[in-house]
Amino acid sequence: MLPPVKKDRIITQLPKCFSPNAALHTKESFHPQVKAACQVQKTDSFNVAKVIVVGDVAVGKTCLISRFCKDAFDKTYKATIGVDFEMERFEVLGVPFSLQLWDTAGQERFKCIASTYYRGAQAIIVVFDLSSVNSLTNARQWLEDAMKENDPSSVLLFLVGTKKDLSSPEQLAQTEQEAIRLSEEIKAEYWAVSAKSGDGIRDFFLRVASLTFEANVLAELELNESRHTRDIIRIKDSPEGGHKLKRKTNCC
Repeated sequence: MLPPVKKDRIITQLPKCFSPNAALHTKESFHPQVKAACQVQKTDSFNVAKVIVVGDVAVGKTCLISRFCKDAFDKTYKATIGVDFEMERFEVLGVPFSLQLWDTAGQERFKCIASTYYRGAQAIIVVFDLSSVNSLTNARQWLEDAMKENDPSSVLLFLVGTKKDLSSPEQLAQTEQEAIRLSEEIKAEYWAVSAKSGDGIRDFFLRVASLTFEANVLAELELNESRHTRDIIRIKDSPEGGHKLKRKTNCC
């Protein structure tokens, strides 16, 4: 039996975005249909979402995940070989929900291995180093590679700048301006965080969990409605669908 969800993983309200200028949406609460579905527990099919984390080598992908999942920061750099995997449990609007966090290798020699795990993602987190302009430039290519294995219409995109603590205010302002411009172009939500200090990490992942949960529930409701409509059409079109004519029988 699984232990209870941690208190800081219980989500009752939609977390705020980092910047209204680069957000997937700026609504202050969950979609009304999502809230209604959760009240009657009609969300059994999509209680897990796959999230892939991509980006250049040494931008802090592993540290990002480790800080949230383990509340730990390792100063020693260790390259991810292929992929690594973490499962984090939440409770959103009273419904159990989990994120599968796939930490992929940034080194070129492992790129082919990592790309095999891109398929079926509900969210893609593209990570770059706020102190490295090149990593932001390369973010576009990482996204393109990840999107080759996914349906653009059903994936949520996040552009995350790490190592916020290493950037001067002037450098941070300039890099963020370029990052927000890229976010608007690729329709991603932008965040700036620091795995070392923990700044923004929890808020970011709660936002990811909330938006993927909301998207999954809406997709499930739409699918159920589509099935219901098809069933109605099938019944109407079938010979048994109309009113049956009663046959007259001879009385003895």
